[in-house]
Amino acid sequence: MEESKNSTQGRSTEEELLTNRQGHPITDNQNMRTVGNRGPTVLENYDFLEKITHFDRERIPERVVHGRGAGAHGYFEAYGTVGDEPVAKYTRAKLFAERGKKTPVFVRFSTVIHGTHSPETLRDPRGFAVKFYTEDGNWDLVGNNLKVFFIRDAMKFPDLVHAFKPDPVTNIQDVERIFDFISNTPEAMHMITFLFSPWGIPANYRQMQGSGVNTYKWVNQKGEAVLVKYHWQPLAQGIKNLTQKEAEEIQGKNFNHATQDLYEAIERGDYPEWELCVQIMSDDEHPELDFDPLDPTKLWPEEQFPFLPVGKMVLNKNPENYFAEVEQVAFGTGVLVDGLDFSDDKLLQGRTFSYSDTQRYRVGANYLQLPINAPKKHVATNQEGGQMLYRVDRKQPHINYEPSTIGGLHEAKQSAPDHQPEVAGKIVRQKIDRTNDFKQAGERYRLMEDWEKDDLIANLTDALLSCDRRIQEKMLDYFFQCDEEYGSRVKQGIEQGRRNRDNGHGGPMGATNPGAGVRQAEQDGHPAEPY
Repeated sequence: MEESKNSTQGRSTEEELLTNRQGHPITDNQNMRTVGNRGPTVLENYDFLEKITHFDRERIPERVVHGRGAGAHGYFEAYGTVGDEPVAKYTRAKLFAERGKKTPVFVRFSTVIHGTHSPETLRDPRGFAVKFYTEDGNWDLVGNNLKVFFIRDAMKFPDLVHAFKPDPVTNIQDVERIFDFISNTPEAMHMITFLFSPWGIPANYRQMQGSGVNTYKWVNQKGEAVLVKYHWQPLAQGIKNLTQKEAEEIQGKNFNHATQDLYEAIERGDYPEWELCVQIMSDDEHPELDFDPLDPTKLWPEEQFPFLPVGKMVLNKNPENYFAEVEQVAFGTGVLVDGLDFSDDKLLQGRTFSYSDTQRYRVGANYLQLPINAPKKHVATNQEGGQMLYRVDRKQPHINYEPSTIGGLHEAKQSAPDHQPEVAGKIVRQKIDRTNDFKQAGERYRLMEDWEKDDLIANLTDALLSCDRRIQEKMLDYFFQCDEEYGSRVKQGIEQGRRNRDNGHGGPMGATNPGAGVRQAEQDGHPAEPY
């Protein structure tokens, strides 16, 4: 009996045995096949070739933006109301309809400009993208931590990103390139005022706000629509931001701090929660406002358009595999369910094409069949082929077209009328009438606490000292148009800084005197003999 017990020790179940992708057991995962124990290797090294060729391909193209990310699973719980009113008054979207109704979600937080392993302490907008797995299919609410954006027309998106990305020659992010673009883009002043303040470096992902940024529509059972903006407000965990000095100190200790913070909080059961609020506005031009309500560089005044709670989100499960879930998850601003619709926001219209298009390039034509992207409901399409197709979406394999008399798929019955907005006018290439690029930036500056203003001025000064004087003068003109004190303080900072600045190429946005860091590394380095 004892012998029988000992003879089973060290054995593995079938599920624990190492195999290759063909299901062949791997009996030696340490050594290649060679002629003698010193080589050379032989061509029929099948196990090695399978292993190394997959390893050579285990990275997919990095996201052009939002490359660095962290994610988690959870759920959204609806209140059934919007403020004090039944939500059905405004939208027929089922996920909002009933109090207590829970919808599974996956959230990806990210930094925008830098690569996959860049520090999470850098001054940069943060992505806040939520995938709702609803009973009517997926809804992606793709947003940022800040509620406004740099530009209002999607035509400028590649230029914006190129200016913020590293210089194509030096491969260094260069604030002169950034402010060369911004100084010719006055609509960005509102976003710049947020980005160079402590709001530009959230303390972590749990303690930051989120926003859909763009304007969308809600559609009710009658086909009537209103304009909406979405906002995620942290609940028990609150909101925390960092100054530039604090961020640099944290970066010296841990450049993955935000990813680690999110993972460890969920592991210990400290589940982060956010309340989803909406602002609602009638769908018209609103001539009483001094800005266009579809302009994503503007905030809707909260006193006129209050934040109305519609539900809360809880993140309570970490990913089981980073690549399969966080890296391969794919979002798109056009992924809407019945009861949700697009507005005429020009930036949103451009993003709606671009986001899903880039996922097909990055992950593949069948990216929606990956478990993290697939809806949690039955799917039936006539789409055919494409790289990595591993499931046919239809019951009748012979009929991959519609309509058909002899079988195949048929259209669903429409339960409520479409929203039918009226559109009329000449097709033009023009900017909106009410740009008002500086007013809200000035208001934001005046609302800041003194320590936030101090950090904002210091960060802008450090950045602008690396810029051509022509860029400095244009930016100062913008700051003065935002607020007299705002402009005066930046001007004073530049004049003082010119006398003791150690300039160099580029440097991370907002970094304290990056040129001095280059020189310090050479100066402080300890000599060593070759070995």
